[in-house]
Amino acid sequence: MSTNDYVKYVTQQIVKYMDTPKEARKQQREERKHVETSSTFYSNRWLGVLPFSLKLIMNKRKK
Repeated sequence: MSTNDYVKYVTQQIVKYMDTPKEARKQQREERKHVETSSTFYSNRWLGVLPFSLKLIMNKRKK
């Protein structure tokens, strides 16, 4: 990615952010917080994918 492309991308993101209403930005922020606080998020973030896959396998065997 060239410098010109990067500047264009950043500019587009800033304009997009500024064009959204304040309430919509606040709502998106709350939705992101809700998704990030789920238990699978923390297990993947702090422990990695391997324990998560083992958890899925164990749950599949129980069913």
